[in-house]
Amino acid sequence: MAIVIQYVVEHKGVEKLVTTDKKAADQYDKMLDIADNLAQYLEAKGIKLDPQSMEEMTVMMAKNKTAIGKLFKGTPAETLLSDDSAEVVEMKQA
Repeated sequence: MAIVIQYVVEHKGVEKLVTTDKKAADQYDKMLDIADNLAQYLEAKGIKLDPQSMEEMTVMMAKNKTAIGKLFKGTPAETLLSDDSAEVVEMKQA
């Protein structure tokens, strides 16, 4: 019999990730914290979205924070979107 240590990342009471890799769990948890901070900031600045759309957008932004940082420095979006590592998320229309 083997003992397997699993790391479970929960967010707002929902299980989001189960892994045996502590580093991956920590990184995912940090990404979710960044997404929560982004959502709080956007809402405070008057951006009004339904909770699902806000979560999808802020998680996508947190996952792509390096690319978004490059956009602020003037890199064209086409350059970043042609990169295979860019995550594309289809937003659901309400």
